[in-house]
Amino acid sequence: MTKKNLERTAIVVAILLAVVLFYSLNLGQYLTLDYLKESREYFAELYAGHRLAVITGYAVIYIIVTALSLPGAAVMTLAGGALFGLAIGTVVVSFASTIGATLACIVSRFLLRDWVQARFKKQLAAINKGIEKEGAFYLFTVRLIPVFPFFIINLVMGLTGMKIRTFYWISQLGMLPGTLVYVNAGKELARIEALKDIFSPSLIISFAILGLFPITTKKIMQFYRKKTGKKPEMADIPQAED
Repeated sequence: MTKKNLERTAIVVAILLAVVLFYSLNLGQYLTLDYLKESREYFAELYAGHRLAVITGYAVIYIIVTALSLPGAAVMTLAGGALFGLAIGTVVVSFASTIGATLACIVSRFLLRDWVQARFKKQLAAINKGIEKEGAFYLFTVRLIPVFPFFIINLVMGLTGMKIRTFYWISQLGMLPGTLVYVNAGKELARIEALKDIFSPSLIISFAILGLFPITTKKIMQFYRKKTGKKPEMADIPQAED
C-alpha cells in the first residue's frame, strides 16, 4: 500500500470514528434548537466570565461540525447570535463556517477526486471546463441560495479543479448574507419555534436573484463584446489547479 493510500485510509478511519462517536454518544442532542433555548442563560453566564475561551471553543466545535458535515450548523449559527451578538457572532461564524467548509472540500478532494475524475473522465470533461471558466460565479450563486445544502456543495466542489483559495474566499463572501440572517435571528431566539421560520420564500428569492446577478451580468457583457467585437477588459477567472 502506498503512502498516499495509507493517509487516505487513516483519514477515512478518523472520520468514521468521529461520526460513530457523535451518534453513539447522542451528541446531536446538544445541537438542537430546544437545547439551545434551555441552555441560553447558562452559556451567557459562561461567556460573561470567559469570553475568549467560549469564543475559541465555539469556533472549534463549529469547524468540526462543518468539516464532518454533521447536523447542527444552523443551530450553531443561531447560538452565535444569541451568545455573541450580531457583530462578533457574524465574524466568528463567518470564519468558522468557511474554514470548516474548506476542510470538507480538501478532504473530499484528497479522498475521492482522483478516483472520480479517472472513472468519469469523459462525463466530467464539460463540467471541469465550466468550473475552470465560471466556477467562482457558480459557487457564489449556490452559496447564496439557501435551498442548496452547503455540505453537498463542499463535497462536490472538492471533486473539481477549483483552487482552494478561490473556494475559500468565494464561500466566505457567498455565505455571509445567510450568516447575517441566522446570527441576527439568534438574537431573537425565544421567538423561533423552528429553523424554517427564519427564511421566508421572499427572502430565499431575494438571495437567488442576488446570486444570479454576477453570472448574468458576465454573460450579458460577453454577448455584448461578441456582437461589438470589443476586446474584453475584465480578467478571466483564475485557472483551476489541484
